[in-house]
Amino acid sequence: MSDQTKKPVYINRENFTDKIKSYLRHPGSMILMFLVMFATFITFALLLFLIFYILINGIPYIKPSLFSLHYTSDNASVIPALINTVVMTLLSLLIAVPFGIFSAIFLVEYAGKGNKFIEVIRLTTETLSGIPSIVYGLFGMLFFVNTLKWGFSVLAGAFTLSIMILPLIMRQTEEALKAVPDSYREGSFGLGAGKLRTVFRIVLPSAVPGILAGVILAIGRIVGETAALIYTAGTVAQVPKNVLGSGRTLAIHMYMLSSEGLYMNQAYATAVILLVLVVAINTLSGVVAKKLTKA
Repeated sequence: MSDQTKKPVYINRENFTDKIKSYLRHPGSMILMFLVMFATFITFALLLFLIFYILINGIPYIKPSLFSLHYTSDNASVIPALINTVVMTLLSLLIAVPFGIFSAIFLVEYAGKGNKFIEVIRLTTETLSGIPSIVYGLFGMLFFVNTLKWGFSVLAGAFTLSIMILPLIMRQTEEALKAVPDSYREGSFGLGAGKLRTVFRIVLPSAVPGILAGVILAIGRIVGETAALIYTAGTVAQVPKNVLGSGRTLAIHMYMLSSEGLYMNQAYATAVILLVLVVAINTLSGVVAKKLTKA
């Protein structure tokens, strides 16, 4: 490799000026550049506004009484809701992730191209991903709560959420598996490895970052979901004794506090805790993804 190919390219003032001149020679490019920069600025501005608005209105009302072990009408504790959120997230992922990953492996690695049945599966998956959450909630209430006699429970809510996030995990895993170069598969086959060994020892580890991205998006949907859980998990402000007990998550807790109109300050404080929880989960998932990629 020559020295010219190794030489890094630095963006200095002359390069920047040349880019501006090229944009000026092509007005369409200049307009597109400004549109992209404007859209980027608006996106970051809205994100920062929402974060600072939540922090400014919520941090002053984060008090020790908010972290009591038991909820009362005086302290409006978030600890039961926080525990229920973690349990609901883990249980939903435990149900949805294996089904989503294995289904994507079948679609990418084993199903033949041009299969009509596979096209039906993909169409069904895309349809499920576009259904409003309230419809999932009504289905969960009719099937899990009433038909299976689970009642308003964490288990009914977890199964309902697992159906909601299953299309997301499937599609993200499918795209991650497709992004793995075919040379990895061919090299494994050339060394004598079988199909199953190639998929689980070569292809799947290479697709882990993309799969974890889908899992992170699914976690965000679980943590922020309210409509589906109100009809399945219930709104009881306590930690259930088992998975067949009712309990509210942080999002439902925040919704109930704000809807009553008497605990708006505690609702803002709950929003801050929910924001911190989402950031912590995303950070932890990123660290795990890096560890698995290095391994």
